[in-house]
Amino acid sequence: MMDAKRQNQLIVEQFSVQAAPFAKLAAHSTEDSLRLAREAVELDESDTVLDVACGPGIVACDFARHARRVAGIDLTPAMIEQAQTLQAAKGLSNLEWRVGDVVELPFDSSSFSVVFTRYSFHHMLEPDRVLAEMARVAKPGGRVAVVDVYSSGPEQAAAYDHAEKLRDPSHVRALGLGELAGLFEKAGLEDVKVSFYGVDVDLDELLGSSAPEPGAADEVRRIFREDVGVDRLGVNARWADGSLQFTFPIAVLVGRKAEA
Repeated sequence: MMDAKRQNQLIVEQFSVQAAPFAKLAAHSTEDSLRLAREAVELDESDTVLDVACGPGIVACDFARHARRVAGIDLTPAMIEQAQTLQAAKGLSNLEWRVGDVVELPFDSSSFSVVFTRYSFHHMLEPDRVLAEMARVAKPGGRVAVVDVYSSGPEQAAAYDHAEKLRDPSHVRALGLGELAGLFEKAGLEDVKVSFYGVDVDLDELLGSSAPEPGAADEVRRIFREDVGVDRLGVNARWADGSLQFTFPIAVLVGRKAEA
């Protein structure tokens, strides 16, 4: 089993290379997905928000337009640099950024009314510890949200995780819905609501924003070609407009921290 130090090293290696193309990937910035995130956490102008594993700041900057204050934290300095660039381009002043490991969040308990993470849990060796930390820094009655790809069964998960690890070696595994719900229960979060959406991507565009090992991209293309009409991967791989496309299945889970 991989240790935390090696996994963090992989994340920083991968996302230092991916930072700029990741920030520009259109699928990550669709207004529909950002609106769904705002609606899921019932964001309003009084909220103080923490975006955990914030990446290039896409969600944090969007939330900052609708909230009082937003903080973003990410393990990869290059991602925080992208976030700062995006903040400057949008002329936002109510943001702060930290470089750090989200397994131990450098914030006081009960600091934020919304604690949010998107597309990060599949990179976590210990997602239970991360969610426990997210719950810790949430205020009583605050909302805690995880948005991520999910698996639908052992065979699908194995096929999907194999392909994703080839594309992005920092991928650990896609959790099942039952596992995700169990993490929320373990963290003491209540009134958990679950919703879903899909992220449509072009495989070659995604590979172009990734940093696979030499030869791995061709193997990923082969896997996806052979999955058209089969769907072992669970992502509806298909040909469209002359290119291989597929859809990441995304779950949105939002729970509330118990009132003191």
